[in-house]
Amino acid sequence: MREVPPTVWLLACGTFVNMVVSVSFAYTFLYLTGPRGLGTGQAGLLSGVAGAGLVAGNFTGGWYGDRFGHRRVLLAGAAVSGLVLAAVPLLPSSLLFVALPLSQYASGVQRAANSALVAVIVPEGARRQAFAVVRAAANGGFTLGPVLGALVATRFSYDWLYVAEGLGSVGLACWTARVVPARGAAGRGRAGRVERGGVWTALRARPGVLVLLPAILVIDVVYRQQYSTFPLFLADHGMDARVYGALLAINGGVLLCLELPVAVVLRRLSPLRIVGCGLLLVGGGYGVLLVGAGVGAAVVMMGLLTVGEVLYKTTATAYVADQAPEHVLGRFQSLYAGVSISGVVLAAPLGGVLYAAAPGVLWPVCAGLGVVAGGAVLLAGGRTAGPVSAAAEISRPRRPYPSRPRGAAPSAPLGAAPPDTPSA
Repeated sequence: MREVPPTVWLLACGTFVNMVVSVSFAYTFLYLTGPRGLGTGQAGLLSGVAGAGLVAGNFTGGWYGDRFGHRRVLLAGAAVSGLVLAAVPLLPSSLLFVALPLSQYASGVQRAANSALVAVIVPEGARRQAFAVVRAAANGGFTLGPVLGALVATRFSYDWLYVAEGLGSVGLACWTARVVPARGAAGRGRAGRVERGGVWTALRARPGVLVLLPAILVIDVVYRQQYSTFPLFLADHGMDARVYGALLAINGGVLLCLELPVAVVLRRLSPLRIVGCGLLLVGGGYGVLLVGAGVGAAVVMMGLLTVGEVLYKTTATAYVADQAPEHVLGRFQSLYAGVSISGVVLAAPLGGVLYAAAPGVLWPVCAGLGVVAGGAVLLAGGRTAGPVSAAAEISRPRRPYPSRPRGAAPSAPLGAAPPDTPSA
């Protein structure tokens, strides 16, 4: 982990604190149907629109970053999201149809910009560890957040959840502005790989990324069934919310224990093969539910799902960053961020319709989609390594800042677009 720059560790600390208070989304439906007095249909519509805003922000945040600088976009997204969320308790219910989607859009922009910023700070060869550090911090914060959020909501008010998350987001912007200087590690450079052209030109030259992105979209819809149809399945088989909560605790505990060491141990192996195996495990987890519907099967299912997540999420994020030409690095990260969270909008309606129509078909479909997505990525990993091969990645110097001596002043604004970035 010495290969991870100190700036990333500081960013992870801010992420941890922010995630502890970023729990309003988990209670949004209860807030809207309870204190706000909205009907179930209105609450569902508003939740769906807010989720669409989150996905849209993830898809566009990197494009802003390539144009205006990833640090600047991260600060703007975090500040806008925080200010709007903090104002939610003061707004009439009619304005929530504007405020919540706007806050979620800004949050998605912040998420994509954060990934791109980490990719800019960290050189190739250390990105898997760096992304694992940030993800571990986020998972650690979210492990504590919902419990504290429940206490605040029941003892005080749901309004305080939005105030706390808003202040946390603004605080993250201030922390990032402090620990990531305006001048820093921008554009590490790749010898012999100066490229021009748009994002689609770059994607066509990288067939591995073209296979990976739709595979991640499919697996995210499958993966997020654990938050929608899976608890319904448990209830239909006599297992209450306590069982479901314990299974989510297994997920969080395994992630916290394994994500960092696995990223270090497997950092020299082919990324697409690791990702492919992870997707297969996610599909296999749902396949276990075909064997039985008891507590034991549910535990095994959650274990496989979580190990699959450990393998594919960090590795895929780093792979996309390593493959990206510098002038479209943010857009590559934005595409990945968007597909990796699309299940927030798609998983519940697609899975819900199928589960309502044919409950016995949902899990075979999920397992089959996981196998198809994983198999496609494994085939892509065997056929092509893309412009940046695994062997080349292993052979590169692995110091965090190989392009300048220790203690030397950086020469370019952090997050600024490199000189060859197109003006439009």
